[in-house]
Amino acid sequence: MVLALGAAMVLSGCGSNVVNRAPVEDRRIGVAAPAPFPVDTGAPAVYQIPGSENAGKLGYYTVKAGDTLIRVGLDTGQHWRDIARWNGLENPNLIEVGQVLRVLPPAVAATAPGAVSVAVARPVAPSNVTGTAVASVTGTSPPVAAAASAPIAAAAAFSSPAPAPSPGSEDEISWIWPARGTVLAGFDEAKNKGLDIAGAPGDAVLAAADGRVVYVGASLRGYGNLIILKHNNTYLTAYAHNQALLVKEDQTVRKGQKIAEMGSSDADRVKLHFEVRRQGKPVDPAKYLPPR
Repeated sequence: MVLALGAAMVLSGCGSNVVNRAPVEDRRIGVAAPAPFPVDTGAPAVYQIPGSENAGKLGYYTVKAGDTLIRVGLDTGQHWRDIARWNGLENPNLIEVGQVLRVLPPAVAATAPGAVSVAVARPVAPSNVTGTAVASVTGTSPPVAAAASAPIAAAAAFSSPAPAPSPGSEDEISWIWPARGTVLAGFDEAKNKGLDIAGAPGDAVLAAADGRVVYVGASLRGYGNLIILKHNNTYLTAYAHNQALLVKEDQTVRKGQKIAEMGSSDADRVKLHFEVRRQGKPVDPAKYLPPR
C-alpha cells in the first residue's frame, strides 16, 4: 500500500509543471548580454534654429514674426528663388522665426564693399514654423500670406541681373511716373513706404523703368495684387492694389510698358501704391521721378 502511494506521488510529480526552476545561464560563445534600459537624464533635447550661428553676420537676414520669403526678398532686394537656393530650402513656404537666411551669394557677401548686414533679430524658440504661398507665385490670386513663408522680391540680383544699368551706374536709370493720377499720399518711412497715386478702375499702370518681372501675385499682406520689377543690382520697384496683372514672372519689360490695370485690391479705394527700393530699403520715389 505504501509502495503504491509512493509510486503514485512520483508519477504525479513527473506530470506536474515545475514552478521554481533554477535559473539557467547561457554560456554560448558570442551571445551578447541584453542591453540595459535607457536612462532618462531629464535634460531636454537641444534644438538649434537653422543658420543661427550666422545671426548678425554680413549678408544674412534673421526671420522675424510676420515675415514671408516674399517679404524677405523685398526687404533685401533679392529674388525669392535665389534665397531659397542659397539656403537649401526644399520647401520655401516653410521658414521660422529666428531662422537666419543667406541673402547674398557667398562670394558677394564676403567681398561686397560697403554692404550692410540685414540681420534684424536674434534667434528665438522654434515654435513659429508656418507655411503658405509658393502657390501664389505660380498660381492665381492666392489667399493672403499668413506668417513666415512664400516667395517674392527681386530678380537674381547678382546671378541673373535684369536688363538695366550695371552696379556703379545705377543712378543713370531713366525713370517715368507709373500712373497719371494725382498723388494721394507721399512717402513716409514709418507710415507709407511709397507714393499712393489716384486713378480709376482699369487705368494703365506703367513700368517706371526697364527691368525684369520678379514677382506677380497677392501673397504680401497689404499690397493686394502686386508686381515687383528688378531694374539692376540696386533698384527694384513695386506696384500694388491692381485689379489686373498683365505680365508674368521673369518677363522682361520696357519703360512705359503697361504691366497692370489700376484697382483697389486690399485697399480702401482705387489707387496705385508705388515703391522704389534701393538695396531693399524703401526710398522716396519723388526723388527719382521726373517733375510733372
